[in-house]
Amino acid sequence: MKGFRTFIAIGLTILLASTAFGSEKITMQKAQGDVTMRAGVAEIWTRVQAGDELKPDATVRTGKQSTALIVAAAKRLTVPPEVMLDISDIRELTQEELMLKLTMEKVRASSYKWKDDALKITNTTAPHGEAKDKKQPLAESNPEIGAMQMKGARVLFENAFYSTGALKALDVLRRYPSLGKFENRLLVAQSLEKANLKSEALNEYVVLANSPATSKDQKELLQIRIAQLKRQ
Repeated sequence: MKGFRTFIAIGLTILLASTAFGSEKITMQKAQGDVTMRAGVAEIWTRVQAGDELKPDATVRTGKQSTALIVAAAKRLTVPPEVMLDISDIRELTQEELMLKLTMEKVRASSYKWKDDALKITNTTAPHGEAKDKKQPLAESNPEIGAMQMKGARVLFENAFYSTGALKALDVLRRYPSLGKFENRLLVAQSLEKANLKSEALNEYVVLANSPATSKDQKELLQIRIAQLKRQ
């Protein structure tokens, strides 16, 4: 147990150190429609306008029929409707950082499995007597939040932030098991492969190919990818 706590302490230290952006400035170039931002884990969302600087601890959210264009160094990220994107994920990771974060993600996943019974009793229903048409803030237990974050992971992938995209997708699937459909799990494997973690990607492809929920056509596509990776 002492060794486990030491590993977590060292890991957190490295993770915090790796979040530094240095002098890189990230800004909102365009914001069309309902584009908001929050700082840290606060649930206070404020409107974002073109030209606003986005801090590393910020999360950007786009509403329905809303889009955003974020500029980071030489890259321009187009954010489609109904997406949540953590600005801290718009960065590159070294292989060592990615491996450490993957290990810690597995530790978190194991912890969630141990607490599975407790997680099932979360009550997300509205109190009796509350107006049904009253708009409620999205809770972290709401799968809609997870779906928006998974779309954020896909935005990262499409803009070649493969390491942080893989980690975000894994984190979302851990917290929202109901989102474990084929395309989301495939995103994890593809991100790991693009991040040059061939063995980890191969393992993800194999697990997905062996899943009873995977269709015959999907398995055939996975087997082709597995064979190609094994030859590399």
